[in-house]
Amino acid sequence: MAELPVRVLIVDDERYLAEMIASALRLEGWHAVVACSAEDAVAKALDFEPSAIVLDVMLPGTDGFALFAALRAKGVDAPVVFLTARDATEDRIRGLTIGGDDYVTKPFSLEELIARLRAVMRRAAITVPRGACLRVADLMLEEDSREVRRGDRLIELTPTEFELLRFLMLNARTVLSKAQILDRVWNYDFGGTANVVELYISYLRRKIDGGAEPLIHTVRGVGYVLRPPL
Repeated sequence: MAELPVRVLIVDDERYLAEMIASALRLEGWHAVVACSAEDAVAKALDFEPSAIVLDVMLPGTDGFALFAALRAKGVDAPVVFLTARDATEDRIRGLTIGGDDYVTKPFSLEELIARLRAVMRRAAITVPRGACLRVADLMLEEDSREVRRGDRLIELTPTEFELLRFLMLNARTVLSKAQILDRVWNYDFGGTANVVELYISYLRRKIDGGAEPLIHTVRGVGYVLRPPL
């Protein structure tokens, strides 16, 4: 039987943040939909049948705890990761004691949220695809071992360089803007500028393309793309 894709419902009235989370999850190969109100969340949960739910505690007209109870009453039993700007201990305790599976406080990194989602789905016995081996031309990246090779050459990367290369390889042949790269590789609330992307692209080029045919290309006025030689 074919393995069904992971489906995640993101409920947050900050649409920009919700869509950014959804985009990051789609890059993992998961299906993701967004709801910005309690009413929309209930309707989409019943229709979408999510594998997991990211649920903001602070919603207009209600709160995530009340919505959680409403979803459970409707028979939606997917694991829930609460997402909130609150950091009070009593809020964390409440979220977990009413049946939530985890709790992430804003600001957060997208990598951390994805890791938390993977963990709660593993505990719920939901199959999550293992790390892949990504290949573009003679460039290979092993997600589990974090090994990178260009042909026979082993390449050592820093954690940030690895995540940047992984993002480029997952989106091979797609031009990515500096803003997209900042949102995905760095925290969504990162206070720096797009110059950091230029800097790390230059680091990667020296390590990946040095002495070989270039794979990382600049598209002037747009961003960067990783593609095999023509």
